[in-house]
Amino acid sequence: MDKIIVEGGRLLTGDVHIGGAKNAALPILVSALLADGPSTYDNVPGLQDIISVVNLLTHLGVEVRREGNRVTIDGAGLSNHEAPYDLVRKMRASILVLGPLTARLKKARVSLPGGCAIGARPINLHLKGLAQMGAKIDLQHGYVEASADRLRGAEIYFDTPTVTGTENLMMAAVLADGVTVLRNVAREPEVVALADALNSMGSQAAGAGTSVLTITGVEALRPAQVSIIPDRIEAGTFLVAAALTRGDVTICDCDPAHLVATIDKLRMVGADVQINGNRVRIQGPDRINSVDIKTQPYPGFPTDMQAQFMVLMSVACGLSVISETIFENRFIHVSELRRLGADVRVSGNAAVVRGCAKLSGAPVMATDLRASASLILAGLVAEGTTEVNRVYHLDRGYEAIEEKFSGLGAAIRRIR
Repeated sequence: MDKIIVEGGRLLTGDVHIGGAKNAALPILVSALLADGPSTYDNVPGLQDIISVVNLLTHLGVEVRREGNRVTIDGAGLSNHEAPYDLVRKMRASILVLGPLTARLKKARVSLPGGCAIGARPINLHLKGLAQMGAKIDLQHGYVEASADRLRGAEIYFDTPTVTGTENLMMAAVLADGVTVLRNVAREPEVVALADALNSMGSQAAGAGTSVLTITGVEALRPAQVSIIPDRIEAGTFLVAAALTRGDVTICDCDPAHLVATIDKLRMVGADVQINGNRVRIQGPDRINSVDIKTQPYPGFPTDMQAQFMVLMSVACGLSVISETIFENRFIHVSELRRLGADVRVSGNAAVVRGCAKLSGAPVMATDLRASASLILAGLVAEGTTEVNRVYHLDRGYEAIEEKFSGLGAAIRRIR
């Protein structure tokens, strides 16, 4: 099993290029199921989760070709309505095929994805919405079975904003009969990117980026060519790394509009952040100020940046409180940060971080995707050697992260 070795104490400098967003690419690739013909997607990152969704799409009968960062998916071959457990268990986002399969094949059988390290993330809102659109829903032997001659438009209210729930019902609604109104939806850039991709295929979706989405169903969609938006969490991770090491780094090929909450907090800790088009330059402060963090749905501070910011606060001057409001188990990286010398105390959904003078390298174990990134960040600033084990989590969301950090001057290597 791979592990990453980091020698701390290096100042990061230079340019780093950001890849396509995993959380945008996954639903957009799945949306190819809705069209009868080949759709082409550019700027697709080379990640394990992308491999997993490609394997699932291939199982459903569609032809998938990949050339570098370009993926072509021909939905004409869609013939299988079942997403089996062995494929779905590898990636929770596989549940996204439920809406498109029900809309196009009139039936779907998709394995329940189960829980994960950072929380249960139930799909009850997905099922409730499909039922309101006229689908018959059965739960049998660990599978969701949905069927409908044709879905019909409905007015659906989400009790709480859900990204995958919004995306699933949006894809179901584009081929439904009539108008669907989704209220209290997720507003993340990845949701907007999916709406833009669907509209380029001929759908009529309006309101993406607001709390209300209106979709007028059409008879059929056409193939399209789409470029995946930059990954705001990868960009945020490198921004924090630069601030953490008191470095001078320019983040290239990003969308600063998607980074407002993260950049605001970095300026509060004392970093100098300058924006120029699709480039963000950050110069880390000599003294890192402590700030409080509260994760919230977009446009609030992203839960996917909480672990990285905790590392930054662990070497800040003073006391900070980090409140996690999205996932109930997203402090499981704390025990590993403590092994490196971080002073963190958890009480319920809040963590109190007392900044310390230094961290010390040690062997640590990654527990999930963002925890993996946080441990590498901690290793960059820790004295001595940090060994991050179980980095297969990391490969789900960061492409060649050790190579990118090495290009900025970090002493980092992967041992296979």
